[in-house]
Amino acid sequence: MKLNLALKAQIKNLITIALLISIAVTQNVAAETGKSAKTLAPEVSSKDAKVSFWDMPYLEQAFINTKPGVRKDNIAVGKLGIDGGNKAMIVKLAKDIAEKKYGLVDSLLIAHKDKLIFESYYLRGRVDLPHMQASSTKSYVSMAIGRAIELGHLTMADLDKPLVSFLKDLDTDKLVAGAETITLHKAMTMSSGMKITREQQKELKKKPEQLKGQGQVQTFLEHSPVINEASQQFNYTNTDPMLVMQVLDAVVPGSAKAFIKQELLDKMGITLYEWEDDVSGLPYGPYASSMTSRNMLKWGTLFKNQGKWQGKQLVSKAFINKATSRIVHPDPKEIFFVGEHVTNPGYGYYFWQADMTAGDKSYASTSAQGGGGQYIILIDELDLIIVTTAHEREDRTMKMAAEAVLPAFIN
Repeated sequence: MKLNLALKAQIKNLITIALLISIAVTQNVAAETGKSAKTLAPEVSSKDAKVSFWDMPYLEQAFINTKPGVRKDNIAVGKLGIDGGNKAMIVKLAKDIAEKKYGLVDSLLIAHKDKLIFESYYLRGRVDLPHMQASSTKSYVSMAIGRAIELGHLTMADLDKPLVSFLKDLDTDKLVAGAETITLHKAMTMSSGMKITREQQKELKKKPEQLKGQGQVQTFLEHSPVINEASQQFNYTNTDPMLVMQVLDAVVPGSAKAFIKQELLDKMGITLYEWEDDVSGLPYGPYASSMTSRNMLKWGTLFKNQGKWQGKQLVSKAFINKATSRIVHPDPKEIFFVGEHVTNPGYGYYFWQADMTAGDKSYASTSAQGGGGQYIILIDELDLIIVTTAHEREDRTMKMAAEAVLPAFIN
C-alpha cells in the first residue's frame, strides 16, 4: 500500500511537471506567433514601479512576438513574414539573443514599410520602461535644431555662423583665442576644437554657480586650450552637444526643455520618457535621456520620412538630409563598429553612417547610436528600421544588424 501511494505521488508530480512544461512551451510558441491574448508585451510591475532601470529585475522568459500588439501610441503594426522579412531567420535571432549570444540585449524591434512587424524584450526590457539612451540623445538634440530651423528660429545659413554670436550673455573679450571660429556646423560634427577634460569638468563643478545658463559656455571657453584648425578635427567629445543645447535655448521662445517637449515629443505622442538636466539648467545634450523602445521607433520614423510626422513637416527636410549624410569621414581603424560586414563609417550632425553588406550587395545605413547598445538603425533602400536597447559593454549591435537582420529582408 505504501509503495502504491508513493508511486501515485510520483506519477502525480510527473504529470504536474509535464503540464507546466506544456504551458511554458505553449506560451513561448504563442509569443512567437502572436496568437494568444497572453502575449501582451511585458510591462513594469507595480512592485518595480519605483525601481531604477539599473535595479530592474531580469525577465524570467524572453518575450518574442512576430505579430506586435496594437497599443495606444499610433504605431501601425503588421506581421513578420507576411508584411516583410523571413520569419524563421528573425525568430532564430531572437532565440540567440535570449541565450545571450549577442550580450545583454534588452529589446529588439523591427519596422518595415511603416509597420512594426517584430517586437521582443529580454532581461530589463519592458514595453513601458524608458530605457537609458546614452549618446542616442545627441541625435534627438540634432532633431531639435532641425525643428528650430523648420519654425524659422534658425536658418540653414546659421549653421555656419559663429556659435558665440547666438549667446548674448557671453563676455567675448575673456574667451580663449579662436573661440569665434566655432560654428554650429563644427559643434554638431564633433569638431569644435574646444577641449575640456573630464577632470576639468569635475573641478569646475565644484563651483556650480559659474556653470549656470550661458555661464557654462563662458567657463568652458575660458579654460579650453587655444582653438585653431589643428584642434578642429573630429573628436567624439561630450562637450560639443552642450554648446549646441545652449544655442537652442538662446534662439527658441521659452526654454530648450519646453521647446523639445512641445515641438517634438508632444507632437509625436511621446509622453513616457526622461531627460535629465545638466548643471547649466538645460537638458543634458550628450546623453541622459531615456525612451521606450517604441518611442525610439517613432524617432526612427521621423528620420526615415525626412522630418515628416504623420504628413506634417516637423523637422526641416534640408536639415535632416544634411544631418544624416556623411559630413565627416573618420578613420575606420578608430571606429569600433567597423567589421567584415560593416564598413565605410561616416558622421553627420550627431548621426552615424555605415555601409552594410549582405552577399555581394552593399546597403547604406544611418543610425543614432548610444553606448551599451541603444540604436536606431535606418536602412533606407529596404524601408527598414531596427531598434535595439541593451546594457552590454561589448557592443555588437551593428554586427548583429548586418549579419542577422539585414539578410532576412533581402529577397
